[in-house]
Amino acid sequence: MKFNWGTGIAIFFSVFVLSLVYQVYRSTQYDHSLVSDQYYADDLRYQEHYNKLVNAQQLEEDLQIQPLADKATLELHFPKQVSALSGEIYFFCPSDQSSDFRLPVEPMGDGIQRIPTEELRRGLWKIKVDWIGDGKAYYKEQDIRL
Repeated sequence: MKFNWGTGIAIFFSVFVLSLVYQVYRSTQYDHSLVSDQYYADDLRYQEHYNKLVNAQQLEEDLQIQPLADKATLELHFPKQVSALSGEIYFFCPSDQSSDFRLPVEPMGDGIQRIPTEELRRGLWKIKVDWIGDGKAYYKEQDIRL
């Protein structure tokens, strides 16, 4: 049997069609749906989160998250216009899930909460502050490098 250009084209298209059939078969094995079973509850949670972000943007003075120069302490400066503070501070380490932890919002009388960071691993941290003041919910997220 002689191998000519017609045979080469037939083999090429056969391999191409077989690879397409295989890819279609493999793609049907996965669930690609983006719809949640609790889509209504998820939407309400998203709306609550969005409202917290809007409330935080409407403050005259924003929540300030600052590592001190020695990087042994993290200071959270809560706005002076808001009182009766409560909530949660979530320390999220993208590189190590076991390092994540949560602390309550407990500022001193001057509206500043100091958190020691000398025991934390060095690197990037995402600080997520979900707090309530004067009956309104607020949210602030900031990346810091220790």
